[in-house]
Amino acid sequence: MTALAPATWGTTYIVTTHLLPAGHPLFAAFMRTLPAGIIAVGLSRQLPRGSWWWKSFVLGGLNMAAFFPLLFLSAQRLPGGVAATLGAVQPIIVALLAVAVLHEQLSGWRLGWGVVGVVGVALVVLGPSAALDPVGV
Repeated sequence: MTALAPATWGTTYIVTTHLLPAGHPLFAAFMRTLPAGIIAVGLSRQLPRGSWWWKSFVLGGLNMAAFFPLLFLSAQRLPGGVAATLGAVQPIIVALLAVAVLHEQLSGWRLGWGVVGVVGVALVVLGPSAALDPVGV
């Protein structure tokens, strides 16, 4: 069950590069968020009430107009191997957030294994044609 989330998330790059029209991240974001929103409203069987209307619009606007278009822009501009390598940095970011938010001690082991993970992913998925696109990053 745990592997389903990253496997599903990984399909974003395949779908973006092979099934969606290039250069239209807002259309891709719309196609990704609208069905999920309709399903969520259908399952809950009720519309937002009171102050939840504007909260829903803000959240939907940020999701639709910021996060997903940027995600699809990056998926269109970066090769999958480069995106996977950048994604492998997330455990290091979480370790640093644990220091800032939870006031945990920064562990050399966490950082070390995080770097080993990034290098391991890079060795597996990066090819000689891999390049960083500043807009994609």
